[in-house]
Amino acid sequence: MARRFVTLDVFTEQALAGNPLAVVLDSEGLDTAAMQAIAGEFNLSETVFVLPPSEARHRARLRIFTPLHELPFAGHPTVGAAVLLALEGPAQGDARAFGLEERIGIVPCVVEPFSDGSGGRARFKLPALPEFLGEGPDPAVLAPLLGLEPGDIGTGRHVPSRHGVGPSFTCVPIATVAALDAAKPAQGPEAADGLYLYAPDPEATGQSWRVRMFAPHLGLREDPATGSAAAAFAGVLMQFETLGEGTHDVVIRQGEAMGRPSDIALQLTVESGALRSVEIGGAAVIVSDGRLRV
Repeated sequence: MARRFVTLDVFTEQALAGNPLAVVLDSEGLDTAAMQAIAGEFNLSETVFVLPPSEARHRARLRIFTPLHELPFAGHPTVGAAVLLALEGPAQGDARAFGLEERIGIVPCVVEPFSDGSGGRARFKLPALPEFLGEGPDPAVLAPLLGLEPGDIGTGRHVPSRHGVGPSFTCVPIATVAALDAAKPAQGPEAADGLYLYAPDPEATGQSWRVRMFAPHLGLREDPATGSAAAAFAGVLMQFETLGEGTHDVVIRQGEAMGRPSDIALQLTVESGALRSVEIGGAAVIVSDGRLRV
């Protein structure tokens, strides 16, 4: 059977930047082993398989795979698949809203397609809030695993911590962007998590951060844009930043060390001193399409 696929670059408005994604549109009849093998064939950080929804009021059901494992949720596949499905569907005005079924739950999405049909911008609300999973390793333990000095770890009130929304991450604050760029992580005792390194962006105002993400346990040496880690980072900000009541917009810049610059929009809503909702947003552009002969 010939199955149509499309590749997109996500968290960017420019092709050949951001995070590449493969979306297989005709996925019925594929079992888990076949999906995993196809994801390994694409060898991108994630591959999405689109299936009919369990409930007709939703747009589609998604299954998301890295080259080695299936994920319950991931941000850049959600943004990329939402943009593509909005472009594939009938015209419905400037913005298109629908739910996507993922293993973590129903993900509500809003998409604004580009006028030329090349892509669009999507945002989605997390179906679950980030969880605090414990303290991170001591800087003296982490530093040699990252190719850094202990003094390079920590910024402001931030110390290493573990957070997750589906996938889990060891979140490591880095004092400067120079140290962030110099980091060379080796697989260590924290390898069950992704390693999410972040530093304040000295060239921006407000909540703006430069980040890098490494996940060798998922077959990812480094990821150019990680929406699920950005979602977990909302928990980091609630733990270490002083965020008042209301809505907070955060800019996350990732992928520059790889030559794949990516921009992720993170929005937190705080009510009565607690995190009430998290939204992730970004652009995606179509790069290629074709047929799988499997």
